[in-house]
Amino acid sequence: MDGGGKGEKKKVMVVIDESDSSYYALMWVLNNLKESIRSSSLVLFATQPPPRRGFAFASPFGLARLYFQGVAEPEVFKPAQEQSKKIRLGILKKAEGICASRGVKVETLTEAGDPKVTICNAAHKNNIDLLVLGYESHGILKRAFLGSLSDHCLNNVKRPVLVVKGPE
Repeated sequence: MDGGGKGEKKKVMVVIDESDSSYYALMWVLNNLKESIRSSSLVLFATQPPPRRGFAFASPFGLARLYFQGVAEPEVFKPAQEQSKKIRLGILKKAEGICASRGVKVETLTEAGDPKVTICNAAHKNNIDLLVLGYESHGILKRAFLGSLSDHCLNNVKRPVLVVKGPE
């Protein structure tokens, strides 16, 4: 991870969420880049997806149901956003504890928004030298319609991106 410049510190950012794949990626970094990250910066990043504004509710009429699309006011989402933020901070705290048990100091960051956008922005804004993501397998349809987070980061982050695939 030495870029050739003497004393040059490299920043590695690991994206953490509640998935096993993100913790596997973190453990991969701790096991395989341990010498590099002890002398450089390890950043743990968690994103808080925005709430969905639309909602649907059902009304039963015999065997048929009618679905109505509505739009909720922002106040409706505030408790859910606060709970989501607490969860994200808890996830970061757990990951930070794992790193501390290995003697690795970390910086933690969290940002609300679309994960594809927030991760790429955080990598650029914080001058990250290596972005590490866990590989999350999705079905063909979901991948075709939504794309994958790792594909998006590979195509939009202007720095090296490492996608760590967990054991099968």
